[in-house]
Amino acid sequence: MLATTFHALDWVVLGTYLVIVLALGLAFVRKQPRGDEFFLARRSMPMWAVAISVLATSQSAATFVGGPQQAYTGNLTYLSANIGVMIGVVAVAVFFIPAYYRHNVTSVYQLIGHHYGARSQRLASGMFMLGRIFASGARLYIVAIPFALIAFGDISPASMITAIALIAIGATAYTVAGGIRAVIWTDVLQAVVYITTIVLALALVWDKIPLGVGDLVTALKEGGDEHKLVLFDTRLVTSADLSRPYTIWAILLGVSLFSAAAFGTDQDLTQRMLTCKTPGRGSWSVIIASLIGWPVVFLFLCMGLLLYVYYQRPDIMQSAAPTYQIDDSRKVFLEFILREMPPGMRGLMLAGLFAAAMSSMDSALNAMASTAIADFYRPWRLRRDRAGVTDNKRELVASRWAILIWAILLALFAILCVFWQQASGTTLIDFALGVMVFAYSGLLAVFVTALFTPRGNSLSVAAALMTGFGTVFLLQDFVWERWAPALGLDFTLAFPWKMLVATVLSFVVCLLGRRPTVSPPPSPLQHSQPC
Repeated sequence: MLATTFHALDWVVLGTYLVIVLALGLAFVRKQPRGDEFFLARRSMPMWAVAISVLATSQSAATFVGGPQQAYTGNLTYLSANIGVMIGVVAVAVFFIPAYYRHNVTSVYQLIGHHYGARSQRLASGMFMLGRIFASGARLYIVAIPFALIAFGDISPASMITAIALIAIGATAYTVAGGIRAVIWTDVLQAVVYITTIVLALALVWDKIPLGVGDLVTALKEGGDEHKLVLFDTRLVTSADLSRPYTIWAILLGVSLFSAAAFGTDQDLTQRMLTCKTPGRGSWSVIIASLIGWPVVFLFLCMGLLLYVYYQRPDIMQSAAPTYQIDDSRKVFLEFILREMPPGMRGLMLAGLFAAAMSSMDSALNAMASTAIADFYRPWRLRRDRAGVTDNKRELVASRWAILIWAILLALFAILCVFWQQASGTTLIDFALGVMVFAYSGLLAVFVTALFTPRGNSLSVAAALMTGFGTVFLLQDFVWERWAPALGLDFTLAFPWKMLVATVLSFVVCLLGRRPTVSPPPSPLQHSQPC
């Protein structure tokens, strides 16, 4: 039924947008990027474009689909998580970004190599790749939900798998073609599109609700302490509250660490900051992206609040209430788009959704390819050729093959998420954030040890990364319920608390190693021919 509501004009609008994005990526093929030009764009990207690209990448389809679901089923406490985000971002801007520029890295894990040697660099890079498969695979799964609804009318496993494959092919095409320049400039276009579409959607649903602003606020405040407009959850930390991801304590102690890891140790986000001319501009790009993110997230949460009134308050809507029910909160915004919007606008809305999705996937593919080349392929070629000079043409071919391989792996993990997320019972945003903790906890612990202490060695780095991943695994609900009750632990942990516990344990483990005297790996640029 949903598939039949997508008319020819909608397909034209959506198809035109996708062609424009692909053409923009292919336009960079003529430039034939060489060496680190493919990954760093000669450090020539404008700060404002990088900031918008960081914003687009960090929000993704999880915000487009999951943001409205978050407020529809809950309240506004997700917005307060931006306090923790800003704390983490400032730490990254002050300490991490300048260090990356000082060491002139292509992959941020080369910083670990400077401190602990090439083996530790490869271990950190490998953990990033594993974590990025988890995180970006989850995002790919989320955007496949509306695609499957449009194309096939359902979200059965077969429809979802087909949708995942088609989206992966589209995002991979222009990423392979133009490198990081294509990623950043298409991200700018896609950010403009998806922000414009949410503003238009808000105007449309607002027009359908027969209430003024004052009456609407009053209606949303019904429900006592659990009303829909709660912004800060200031309850004290008790076992009953540890399953809540956005209490103020979870934000300050867990989300801030998560944010520092996401923006400071994840090549997916830090790579675009390294394309700025100076470390100062790189640092300001991530701060600006975070500041812009507050109002953008608020728009998507407002959409969820209005959809709650539209679908769950027939006493308010009266004769204007819809005649159908929402049976799955994951589809609430999509149902509204496909059932209530006029032809043409539906296509524009879905273009905004795919803009949010592809802006995350293209950057993930480029980031994983850059780490594979800088941390694995390039050192291997230098050892094999013994010439001391990188073959830029050969490296470019290897970079594009790496992107294709990672795209396949992301699609496979997204297929796994089709079954995992439904079994977890969490919202789409909490699921997407939760899977990132597997890699982030160990990585953040290793980077903090390297930057702020004289401790750690290759053995303790490996142990810390495994400790982070293993701890998060043991804290997963389906594992936790098998061993925690025997210890009298009758509660579950939200992802910020998992991040805190796993990071602290990993940090302690990393500190156990004594810092070796290592010869830092050669600068990635000194072996590359000038671009």
